Amino acid sequence: MRRRIGPIHTARRVFRPSRPDLVEDAFVARMQKIRTLVGLAAVVWVTVSYKVGSSLRDVADDRLDQSWHSVLVLSVTFPVAVGVLLALTAPSARRDLLRRAAMPFGAMVALIAAVFVFPLMVLTGFVDGRFATGPAMTVVTWVVVVLVLVWVLPFIAWGIGLALLHVFRTADIHQAMPPLLAMTLVWEMTLLDLFTGAYAGVPGPVRAVFLLGAPLSVTAVGLWELRRLRAHYGISVRGMLVR
Repeated sequence: MRRRIGPIHTARRVFRPSRPDLVEDAFVARMQKIRTLVGLAAVVWVTVSYKVGSSLRDVADDRLDQSWHSVLVLSVTFPVAVGVLLALTAPSARRDLLRRAAMPFGAMVALIAAVFVFPLMVLTGFVDGRFATGPAMTVVTWVVVVLVLVWVLPFIAWGIGLALLHVFRTADIHQAMPPLLAMTLVWEMTLLDLFTGAYAGVPGPVRAVFLLGAPLSVTAVGLWELRRLRAHYGISVRGMLVR
């Protein structure tokens, strides 16, 4: 039962790519996780050392906000990337490309829909007990609130991490897409940080390092991943265009 309907296992089914011919390279996955952990530790260190955040809770909230912003930016970037791919790919392969894009698009919609459960409950007055007009409806209200907290919230938290790690399971379309989209996303987030004044309390040279460190490291790992896919498995960007 836990494996069938549990929030974490459901998130894994929704956000992990599942195409049968998927190449799983343990070394690439390990490098991506190490880069993510090192980057997170560095951001926490800078935030605390230069008092950008007043507490560890502020740091955690900031990282959660940035992760959610990354998901939103990726949600906009993904359909644009699919549109460009449709324009460049061979006409005979476009129908199959759209079919393979259905699962990534479904994962994106599932995450956004789950997040909007919370504002929907507030706006409708459900949280304030607007529908608890009797004993039965009071029980129903509490059951729904508890269900949202113990199922929807873990699903969102796990889903955001998996969505960013697997780039909305775009490997289901083609295995070259995740590194390409990851590189695009990180540069978009860097531009947003630049225009919104991220790390404003940090000295200039250190701020430049942390603004450019993430995109440069992600780009290096992404290019290395593309090279490894081409050299070891014959998977290339040109093959994605089916020309």
